[in-house]
Amino acid sequence: MQSLAGTSPDIDRKATGSRGVLVLGLGNILLQDEGVGVRAVEALYRDYRLGEGVDVLDGGTSGMALLDDIRNRDHVIVVDAVKTGRPPGSVVILVDDEVPAFFQSKVSPHQLALSDLLAVLKLTGEQPASITVVGMEPQSLDIGLELSELIAARVETLVNRVVEQLRLLGIAVEAVSA
Repeated sequence: MQSLAGTSPDIDRKATGSRGVLVLGLGNILLQDEGVGVRAVEALYRDYRLGEGVDVLDGGTSGMALLDDIRNRDHVIVVDAVKTGRPPGSVVILVDDEVPAFFQSKVSPHQLALSDLLAVLKLTGEQPASITVVGMEPQSLDIGLELSELIAARVETLVNRVVEQLRLLGIAVEAVSA
């Protein structure tokens, strides 16, 4: 688990009672396209400047270790590979109640952990106010450190969908010029 960015100090959010927005990349980078969520948040962090109150986190396959990161957030955007039966490279957006239902079917170890994590937070009354999954249908889950050619070419599309979701939340997002 690697924190890529925290654009506003935790102490400021604690003083206001807000936990802000978390953009959470999930995935196993050892299984080709299974790592698309991690690669997408790396690109988001590298290519964009995000407004106040947004944290970006490479959650990898951390599962329950993410409890404190997700607890009481205003909004969580999970970026991940999702198996829906759609063509590889398809982007899928799930919102709020659609999320736990989708992750009931185990596609990879971290996805079941996300469902469990959300259930624990709901039981303790500490669930995020809202959650969105921005996912991409993988092409290959074979062992390998690189995304498949098709998915690598579509990472920018996935990042653009995350940027759209942030802007819908009223978050300022600015592209970093090269």
